Amino acid sequence: MRIVILGTAWPYRGGLAAFNERLARQFMAEGHEVEILTFTMQYPNFLFPGKTQYSDDPAPKDLRIRRVLNSVNPPSWWRTGRLIRSMKADLLVVKFWIPLMAPCLGTVARMARRGGTRVVSILDNVIPHEPKPWDSLLIKYFVRSIDRFIAMSESVLNDCERFDRRAPKTLCPHPLYDNFGEPLPRNEACRMLGLDEKPTYLLFFGFIRDYKGLDLLMRAYADPRLAANGDLRLIVAGEFYNNKEQYAVLERQLGEQGRIIWHTDFIPDDKVRLYFSAADLVVQPYKTATQSGVTQIAYHFSKPMLVTRVGGLAEIVPDGKAGYVCEVSPQSVADAIADFAEHKGDGEWHAALQQNLETEKQKYAWSRMTAAITNN
Repeated sequence: MRIVILGTAWPYRGGLAAFNERLARQFMAEGHEVEILTFTMQYPNFLFPGKTQYSDDPAPKDLRIRRVLNSVNPPSWWRTGRLIRSMKADLLVVKFWIPLMAPCLGTVARMARRGGTRVVSILDNVIPHEPKPWDSLLIKYFVRSIDRFIAMSESVLNDCERFDRRAPKTLCPHPLYDNFGEPLPRNEACRMLGLDEKPTYLLFFGFIRDYKGLDLLMRAYADPRLAANGDLRLIVAGEFYNNKEQYAVLERQLGEQGRIIWHTDFIPDDKVRLYFSAADLVVQPYKTATQSGVTQIAYHFSKPMLVTRVGGLAEIVPDGKAGYVCEVSPQSVADAIADFAEHKGDGEWHAALQQNLETEKQKYAWSRMTAAITNN
């Protein structure tokens, strides 16, 4: 088929771009003709909470990426819709993650459908983590422009059903992020990050936003059982999207200075594998969630996880098999970390955990996502 993917891609950075580019490569490997249409402007700078939207990496040589869409400029939406019609695309794939993008993406989708192109949307979220009063109107506009939905968790599937009972909906979990390279030996990864290889490392990875619960994790990390464990260290690796000072204040209040390793610049793709290869446990103490790409990076690197019982996280990380599912409380998170620290040296326990991780990760092949998208 001739397939167009509409959404974030190079020169933009982050998980959305990584997903769309990896999806394009899977479609190409299956023999389809694929082009990505991305933004000339994704967010106005004053709306973007990070340092920069743009990647420092060179353009991918194996992908066709065209910058055509301005998220706040309606004439560019109409130009993009007309372009997709002229391409005579069989299928348009649209990633949806935030209501702010609904007018732009929904308008292009409507124009593509009128030209005979079938439109499938992959839903990161329907209801955003940080909702606004006008979200419902924007979401309704978008969902009514789509022929078929792919949800990556039950919670998102249910949210979509609230807004649309017309279009078919399929549940297909987020595939593995296997585009960050192969694991490194742990000692080598620690050396490259300037870390002592002896401690047990907990990894909090990704953009730091309120809903991801870093404050909850810091309070758990101050639990006397964990504070007394001199071999337990927390790495925070990711860029602040919220007031970083609040975490500095909390660190001082909890007496954690020197116990937390802060790497709070954006982590480029070629450094991701260093952090996951060095980590012993990937910790996602989210207060709200749907699904998370961090989970699928951890699976690729065969790392056990701690997740909270929110959204679809517990669907992806079976408690006691691929890691721990906790309640959204410092006490519950601390209990799980203490259990991991206690059992980590047990070779039989560790071997069983690794076998479970290898079994679970087989569920998340990219071919399952492309099959879900192309299924009529």
